[in-house]
Amino acid sequence: MLHLPLLRRGVPYKSLDVARAPHHATGKPFVEISQANVGLIRRDLLRQDEMRASLARLTVSRLVELTVQAADIFLNDTVPVGDEHQRPEDYIQQLSATTGMPFVMGRRNMARVANVMRHVGEVLRGITRGLDPGVLDRGFGEVSGQAVSFYPKARALGVILPSNSPGVHGLWVPAIALKTPLVLKPGGAEPWTPYRILQAFLKAGIPADALNFFPTDHAGAGEIVRQCGRSMFFGDVAAIGSVAGDPRVELHGPGFSKLLLGADEAPNWAAHLDLIAASIAENGGRSCINASGVWTPGHGRDLADALAKRLVAIEPRAADDPDASIAPFVDPNVARRINDQIEAGLHEPGAEDVTAKHRKGPRLVVAHGSTYLLPTVVHCTSTSHPLANREFLFPFASVVDVSAEETPALPACLGSTLVVTALTKDEALIDRLLASDLIGRLNLGPIQTNTITWDQPHEGNLFEHLYGRRAFQRVS
Repeated sequence: MLHLPLLRRGVPYKSLDVARAPHHATGKPFVEISQANVGLIRRDLLRQDEMRASLARLTVSRLVELTVQAADIFLNDTVPVGDEHQRPEDYIQQLSATTGMPFVMGRRNMARVANVMRHVGEVLRGITRGLDPGVLDRGFGEVSGQAVSFYPKARALGVILPSNSPGVHGLWVPAIALKTPLVLKPGGAEPWTPYRILQAFLKAGIPADALNFFPTDHAGAGEIVRQCGRSMFFGDVAAIGSVAGDPRVELHGPGFSKLLLGADEAPNWAAHLDLIAASIAENGGRSCINASGVWTPGHGRDLADALAKRLVAIEPRAADDPDASIAPFVDPNVARRINDQIEAGLHEPGAEDVTAKHRKGPRLVVAHGSTYLLPTVVHCTSTSHPLANREFLFPFASVVDVSAEETPALPACLGSTLVVTALTKDEALIDRLLASDLIGRLNLGPIQTNTITWDQPHEGNLFEHLYGRRAFQRVS
């Protein structure tokens, strides 16, 4: 069986404790993964000063160059995986084996991550607001004639990763160019992408001391968060609750992303149907930036019905089918629980599964040896319905009627929302959206919710998370 080792300051290490990730379809063990216990993590993280010093010897500009080189290695080269070697196509097949992700979706996500690495210089210019990289090398400098000085808030960045979509790894990749070592805890079903990125960094010439890969349990994840000065934490509502409120931790939980139609655009809903469907269903609906709600002050029933007809065309396909656009659930019990939650919500008055009359069978199906939830569109007649603001790990969306009384309260009644695409020219509504602290990313106009520009902050600004500005004066 293929064995995936730890990386301790870039050096592979096979531990006595292992976990086995199963093949999503057969349930049989597919890969053996070394596990880092709390003691090993605590001991290794005593050397964070040495980790950071290895990057401090290089300029930001040089680290950007090496990250760009790593992008092509990640996308095209063969890299070591334990005692074996992994070609790009091996990576796609291994990713699919443990996550169920179809090959075509895996390749798209692979290209997305490589694109972030390739354009990391532009990413840094965006999140630092055009700061001269030399300022971070020296620790001080000038911006528009104003003296500035920045200091690192952490010796290393700990990242507690998910298994839902490889695209999220683009969020932590720029840390290396920001001279910050990485301590990665991969998701149980998706160790492949972070491991391959680190191997690409190593092959490009990034100092090995800065690269750590620690598959571990909940206790080990907690130790990483405690020991690293700054962390990123991906998880569901229950998981992120354990670290909520800790200013050292940047949280990446459910997005509850939405499309919002103004009263001026609601009658034109049909012109936006392609945009809405793509926002919901692309990448199998697995991302926090996929839309899980469409809120409209009118024509909700017609919109929901047309959207349902569009999405029911998405059906389970074999992993190697180039037209595959939905992924199975690795754990069938998770799919069943989600299905039960939706059914429970539908028993509350004011909601209808509009897709039910257009599908040929139930929402929960078994196909190609795996368990799927088929795309689901629910029409809610009230913003307060239990299904009006839910997010699930498949193409699911609620089309929600916003009453005339609630319209002036937008966006407050939307709740916390990672992405809002506002389809309106109503200046008063736009002003309220711009003033809202509930919206993480605002798209004005016909832009898919899952369209990312990586030089914009995403659930926090990585530069501001890793660096602080101090008052600074210097005698010439």
